[in-house]
Amino acid sequence: MYGNNYPNDFDSGKNNTQGIYSAYQSTPPIPEEPVQKKKHGLLKKLAVAGSVGLCFGLFAGAGFYGVYSMTGMGRESGARTAVETQAPASSQNAGMISAGTAGTNAVTAVTTDVTGVVEHAMPTVVSITNVFTEQSNFFGQKIENSNEASGSGIIVGENDTELLVVTNQHVIADADTLHVQFIDGNQAQAQVKGYDSEKDLAVIAVPLDQIESSTRDSIKVATLGDSEALTVGEPAVAIGNALGYGPSVTTGVISALDREIEGNGNGNKLIQTDASINPGNSGGGLFNINGEVIGINSNKIGGTFVEGMGYAIPISSARPIIEDLMSKTTKGAKVAEGEKSYLGISGVNVTEEVSQMYGLPKGVYVGQVYEGTAAQKAGLVRGDIITKFDGSSISSMEELQSMMEYYAAGTEVEITIQQGSAGGYQEKKITIVLGSRAEADEQE
Repeated sequence: MYGNNYPNDFDSGKNNTQGIYSAYQSTPPIPEEPVQKKKHGLLKKLAVAGSVGLCFGLFAGAGFYGVYSMTGMGRESGARTAVETQAPASSQNAGMISAGTAGTNAVTAVTTDVTGVVEHAMPTVVSITNVFTEQSNFFGQKIENSNEASGSGIIVGENDTELLVVTNQHVIADADTLHVQFIDGNQAQAQVKGYDSEKDLAVIAVPLDQIESSTRDSIKVATLGDSEALTVGEPAVAIGNALGYGPSVTTGVISALDREIEGNGNGNKLIQTDASINPGNSGGGLFNINGEVIGINSNKIGGTFVEGMGYAIPISSARPIIEDLMSKTTKGAKVAEGEKSYLGISGVNVTEEVSQMYGLPKGVYVGQVYEGTAAQKAGLVRGDIITKFDGSSISSMEELQSMMEYYAAGTEVEITIQQGSAGGYQEKKITIVLGSRAEADEQE
């Protein structure tokens, strides 16, 4: 139909447009303008490509923003700025300061101004210096050296003649003399009133006539709060004699409640806080935002490799023990060497571990009673476990001997024992007249 020339025209690559159209019609059509057509096509393609690129960019940006928001990528800089640029609250109580951009992505930082707490609580806290004798043996020769240890205390009461301070028992253990330093820097000597080693609590007394009038004006009795009403996360302020350098303040929050620490050995359920509690802080106060005592600090447990984990004895559980210790007779100074008392037993410590393993009460297990001594005369027998001496709990033979240093021979005291029976151990109180050191030497 088209003739034999049609295929050959395309193969040769020649321009035979007229020849081709002549096969269809007698009059050739008006030729198109190929250059103008290509120009319009290029602009159209560019416009379409631009539109597609813009849409892609918008959708990609929206998707990346969504991932950015959900994962928190890139917020490090903003969060750091929020913390670093926070300003103190204008009041003396906790304040909330918002930093960052407005909306759902705003960063909120919490700051606490504790100047009001410190002003109220600092006069109730004292520094305690324990002067004790450390004994060592050098090639069979007994050597004694005088050393000092530092701690803290809280003023919890006052009677007609004494100012009463609560602290940890381990702060005043083995003390030859105790010195208390008040907020104004003045010092006075203190005496042991009573302690409970199992709960690690002690009360010491400072004679009022040894306290200067200016000091009396600068100190005050602490307000005891309610540790059972605490909430995890609320502010906490620790005040004490950190490292023996004098009163210092650290802040944090209540990290946890009712903590039972393995190896603590005192049966206390403790308050955990991230406020720094270091050597010297023991016996000081843990305060709430109202300046009330909510705990009695104890040196942090876990060693130097643990940070942000300090502990305090809850004040609600400590309060009845403190009140009992405050009512005891002040012991005064240790008796002279020639007047020291003697019980007449050899004893073995019933520790927490031994108590749990064998089901024995904690205290001092009487392994032997020497003939003719105060213990035998009072009716003590082998197997009895001494748990209290003159109303204060006893956890070791060393502690019993240390306590007896305040009692002269001939003193009548009450001791509490756990005595074995068919129905188990039964508590029994007996009165004993303490013997003399001369009797001990005779037995040896």
